[in-house]
Amino acid sequence: MSSKKINIVIAGATGFVGLNLIKILSRHPKVNIKYICAQRKIGKKIQFFDKEIKKKLPKISKLEKVLWNNIDVLFTSLPTCQSQILAKKLTKFKNLKIIDLSADFRLSNKHVFKKFYFNEHKAPNLLKFSLYSLSEFVRNKIKNYKIIACPGCYPTSIQLPLIPLLKKNLIKQNDIIIDSKSGYSGAGKNFKKKFPHKNILSSIHAYGILKHRHTSEIDQEFSKYSRFKTNYVFTPNLIPTFRGMLSSIYVQLNKKVTIKKIHLELKKYHKNNFFIKVLPLNKDLGTENVINTNFCEISICQTNQKNRIVILSAIDNLIKGAAGQAIQNMNIIFNYKENLGLKWNI
Repeated sequence: MSSKKINIVIAGATGFVGLNLIKILSRHPKVNIKYICAQRKIGKKIQFFDKEIKKKLPKISKLEKVLWNNIDVLFTSLPTCQSQILAKKLTKFKNLKIIDLSADFRLSNKHVFKKFYFNEHKAPNLLKFSLYSLSEFVRNKIKNYKIIACPGCYPTSIQLPLIPLLKKNLIKQNDIIIDSKSGYSGAGKNFKKKFPHKNILSSIHAYGILKHRHTSEIDQEFSKYSRFKTNYVFTPNLIPTFRGMLSSIYVQLNKKVTIKKIHLELKKYHKNNFFIKVLPLNKDLGTENVINTNFCEISICQTNQKNRIVILSAIDNLIKGAAGQAIQNMNIIFNYKENLGLKWNI
């Protein structure tokens, strides 16, 4: 591992995800934060937005002020299409890696992007240089791509337990029900505008049923790992807590498959994945152990029907579902230990 620190830029620094990126990266031993960029509060210290960030860092500036020649990594947490526009401008910087936390490069098909995000893709020629990067499944490919597209929070919690089972054809793929609950931070800082007249801070609110944007990337990734078309029902819910996500996934086992086989397969698959913890069978699961961490906890529970089980998957939507996995991908790119700067509570 090189002793040289890498120089980074964070674009979209003042949102929930951007602030979590800064909080983690400011303590990362191999990172030098060169620029913190946003469209407002130019010249302010980042502590204006989060007093928990203790390190002295550059003041907030506009992206136009960045001198790109010596930058190794750009983290982007920007509104739809903004990362595409920015990436087009930066292609001439051959050594620059872009780690994107928006949806701009998650979908490999520009037509699917338009269908779900209601915009023409602004950089379709760059899609071949991008990789949908949930570290646990593509760590051997990440270094080969210029643009790293970090998955959404819901797909992260869903794919970590399901993809190993789909690969081995252990569950019926036409009978999956997914009920996911997220802290309201998942809706961003403007969550009150997105859900007007809803008392989000003291109620549970189901939304986006059958048309949530994250189903596009779930469909895409399931099709990569399964020999059969996967049919599922997905219901996302916002709950009155700031952060944390719990997905309850109801599946039917294929013939001669037992809950013990499911448990063994997940333990085997994730054996060397530092951040994935597969709990003993039939354990209750909440978000209390994963809040402010990059960990995912998975529990497999028997139901009153022998061939049906419930898989519970808990993450922090802002860390493993966003900032933490972005930094995990960065660690892989630069040959650092995958858990460097991410081992403990953020």
